[in-house]
Amino acid sequence: MPFDQNGHLIPGKISPLLEVPQQIVRPPYVGLATPPAYQGDNTYTEDEIEKIRTSGRIASRAIDAVSEAIRPGVTTRELDRIAHDYVIAQGAYPSTLGYRGFPKSCCTSVNEVICHGIPDDTVLREGDLINIDITAYLDGYHGDLNRTFRVGEVSEEADLLIQRTEQALMRGIKAVAPGREVNVIGRVIETYAKRFGYGVVRDFTGHGVGAAFHTGLIIPHYDSAPSYNDVIKPGMVFTIEPMLTLGTHEWDMWEDGWTVTTRDKSLTAQFEHTIVVREQGVEILTLSE
Repeated sequence: MPFDQNGHLIPGKISPLLEVPQQIVRPPYVGLATPPAYQGDNTYTEDEIEKIRTSGRIASRAIDAVSEAIRPGVTTRELDRIAHDYVIAQGAYPSTLGYRGFPKSCCTSVNEVICHGIPDDTVLREGDLINIDITAYLDGYHGDLNRTFRVGEVSEEADLLIQRTEQALMRGIKAVAPGREVNVIGRVIETYAKRFGYGVVRDFTGHGVGAAFHTGLIIPHYDSAPSYNDVIKPGMVFTIEPMLTLGTHEWDMWEDGWTVTTRDKSLTAQFEHTIVVREQGVEILTLSE
């Protein structure tokens, strides 16, 4: 079972790739070591925004489907199968599958895993936390989100971390307005998180998304000013996805090149939405309805 004697996650067994029907259009990076460079400017037309919304809704509903199966005794591999089956049933492609060689259709990040956990034969236990990160690709556009869930009953400390991380995301979203620099988002998130003594992960960020899975635009979740000073404009689409921890913001990476854990093995939570900037505020594109 992929936990060590201290209860910390260790690598499990990864099953073979799940198949995607041939008629489903693949993103251009599938089969390549690195994605093609994105040439756009992170702003989109209303027609393009509607396509991102459609993909985002599929991804959100896929997470809804996965959430119904989260319980002690289920494997992260089984959760990945549910995500995969839901996305392809909508005629969409699970964006993580084959992205820079990632072998699964979603990310399952358990307990001290900050992000990019690979689904395997890990069996979830009562009291665990798990983040489910799903991106769907349809009609040339990606929609990306994640949510953190409780496995059975969790500690009060873990429960509050989840609640406050989601609140940090919503506060970051509310900080978005045309004319501001993107670094205002991280300033708001870090100010809130520090009230509770949480670590705020710095090296994994939000990003531009839409025609490309990652466009090159970076959205930090900490106060990075004066760096990351891209000016927010109407029509811009990007993710905000704060990662908060009960300890350090420092991290380690497993030999798989993906799985990122807190260096002190403290619990971590994350929430993410894809948003579009409007003349007044923002609109969330990754809602189930």
